[in-house]
Amino acid sequence: MLVAFVRHGSPRTGWYHQPIVSVAADLDRHRYISLSTFRRNGAEVATPVWFAEDGEKLYVFTLGDSGKVKRLRHTAKARVAPSDSRGRVQGAARAATARLIAEPAVIDRAHGALRAKYGWQMRVADLFSGLTGRARRRVYIAIDVE
Repeated sequence: MLVAFVRHGSPRTGWYHQPIVSVAADLDRHRYISLSTFRRNGAEVATPVWFAEDGEKLYVFTLGDSGKVKRLRHTAKARVAPSDSRGRVQGAARAATARLIAEPAVIDRAHGALRAKYGWQMRVADLFSGLTGRARRRVYIAIDVE
């Protein structure tokens, strides 16, 4: 998590520092985000997804043949907003850039961040994905929020 500080006050009244939390860390307080990807005709398609923050990036996983993956192969343009599990947006939407991850080290870091955030729920999802063969079809997405 990146935290910066802004100095407020004056030399006469005294300075104090107020932390500014990064956009990714601010979103990480929520359990879901609405990830919007864009079709070739420009239509926006929103999907609620689990996500985890690691540094300045958000990480998401999905099946490799899902619609969002197909749309991201066409354009990296995306939008994220905090949401509930049904996709009802609960905050301001932010522009983002998303890309599919191919590097094994980054995939391990993303999976570790998701396991740290979701704990036993992610472990259960991993178990059932492994039993059904869906784990092999899993794709990870890195999101840079602007």
